[in-house]
Amino acid sequence: MTEESPADRRSPVGEPVVRSDPAVTGDRAAEAVGFDPDDPDSVAEAAETVARFAAGDVGDDDHVLMLRGAAACAALVRGVGSYKSAAERAGDDVSVAFIRKWARVHDLPQAIRRQVASGQIAPSTAKHVARLGGTNRYLLAWAAIDGDLTVREVRAIASAVNDGSDVATAVAEAGVELGHVGLTLPRDTYVELRRRASNQTTAPGDIVADALADYFASTPE
Repeated sequence: MTEESPADRRSPVGEPVVRSDPAVTGDRAAEAVGFDPDDPDSVAEAAETVARFAAGDVGDDDHVLMLRGAAACAALVRGVGSYKSAAERAGDDVSVAFIRKWARVHDLPQAIRRQVASGQIAPSTAKHVARLGGTNRYLLAWAAIDGDLTVREVRAIASAVNDGSDVATAVAEAGVELGHVGLTLPRDTYVELRRRASNQTTAPGDIVADALADYFASTPE
């Protein structure tokens, strides 16, 4: 599984790759604003955006604008060199914790940020997903979607994992089984999958898993 981190993101920090994709944000893709941490004017714009974001000028239900605020936090940190300097640049009412929390959201893998932009994962949920690292971020994000987890449940799972719990155990305690996905298949495909699974005395999920493994191995992302 390909991982992304603040050091190896495929796209420049602050670039609205997700927010500018009409497939994700529809007509609002035209509203996408990027921030360049190497451009003083753009860093100043990022600082103003963070100040408005921290002041609550962005509604909690506006996923796209909240991702813009997260991008501004990340670009501001890169532009001035530290969380502390970023908070000072953004204004007295902006805390280091606020900057760090939202910059981490922007540093989530693109696959997760796309789900935030589309509304499948709430930004308040993404903040807690971003507390984890590596594959655990994906596991918690997909569990949040598949299990319809609340923000409180996701927060508790992230805390448990950071305290040393296995993510599968923590998610199971919230009533979600990792790896369980509901699929809607064409009727003929559904019949054939069930028929072959029965004749091979195996679970339909095993056939799907093998087919997907072959697909992932042969198809570039």
